[in-house]
Amino acid sequence: MPAELRFSRSDSGQPTPERSVAGLRLARWCASNGWPVHPLAAGRKTPAANCGNCSTPGHTHKGCACIAAGRWCHGFHAATLDYSRIDQWWGHNPALGVGVACGPADLVVIDIDAHHAEVPSRDRILPGIEIAEHIDLTGLATGYHSLAVLAALRGENSPAQDTSTLRVRTPSGGTHVWYRATDGRRWQCSTGSGKRALAWQVDIRAHGGYIIAPGTTTSAGTYTPIGTARKPAPLPPWLAQELQRTGHLPAAHIPAPRPVPPRARQAVLAAGGGQEKMSRLLTALLADVAACAHSSEGTGFTEKLNRAAYTLGGLVAAGYLSDEAAEQALRDTAEAARPGQTQRSGQIIRSGMTAGAQRPLHLGGRR
Repeated sequence: MPAELRFSRSDSGQPTPERSVAGLRLARWCASNGWPVHPLAAGRKTPAANCGNCSTPGHTHKGCACIAAGRWCHGFHAATLDYSRIDQWWGHNPALGVGVACGPADLVVIDIDAHHAEVPSRDRILPGIEIAEHIDLTGLATGYHSLAVLAALRGENSPAQDTSTLRVRTPSGGTHVWYRATDGRRWQCSTGSGKRALAWQVDIRAHGGYIIAPGTTTSAGTYTPIGTARKPAPLPPWLAQELQRTGHLPAAHIPAPRPVPPRARQAVLAAGGGQEKMSRLLTALLADVAACAHSSEGTGFTEKLNRAAYTLGGLVAAGYLSDEAAEQALRDTAEAARPGQTQRSGQIIRSGMTAGAQRPLHLGGRR
């Protein structure tokens, strides 16, 4: 198990020296995987409190100066991949837990509950699926069972038993099954919607929500990884079909933006030291390429990727970031926009970067 997911305990329940840095290590480990993180209140599974101004009724994250200033107000809306901000948050507040913003991380997490509750009628166990009377539901008592029924109806294994992906046991006895969205679709949360659910006692954490990082400890216990997998596997096609069937996509009239892939953003942050001017430029260029995922043609993908590669080549030549980091950021973004065209994209990237390297691009205000 990675050191970030191991915790030292004390009989008093107080943080030991090892635990005092565990939150920082865990947050950095999550960021290294391309998962933007935000602080959770010490010992709790809710986001750290807003400042006084952000607690004012009617105030929202939109346009809030606190997020731009590097504060953690507004929970997952403030999630970041910036190591300097992560060091500041958890370095000064080691008792904070770690939350991961699912949408920007391209994560779809199956949240299986095991609460003791009255079993609903057959038409409410699996939304949209009528369970015939001849099917024996004796013993059905938790989300593990309802999800197993859904999987069995589809001829698949339950995600709760999927050893290929990261699974996390919750203090209440439930399980978080982590998957990675790979097709650019903007899957939506069940929690908070009041209308969506995959199954009884089975919710979805995706865009519009966050998940507690494995290894985080609350007053109820530790979120503990199961098995050996420590990375999310791609979302299985059959589950994607079920999510679409149960309304976990935006309404058709709401455009779904294509964010820059987390690993691409992380490469830029790590290489560029968070320089504001360069970060804005790279984010705009990569976002332009990522937006081509909206359509398979007519988006100017080649031109946009070439322009981004040319610019990054110039930045590499000027010493702003490494050649490896620039190429990886471009490749990740291109793959998200045009899956399966790795060879073609690679040729465009190499050609553009080579040309750009002949003209170093100096932005001013360098370190």
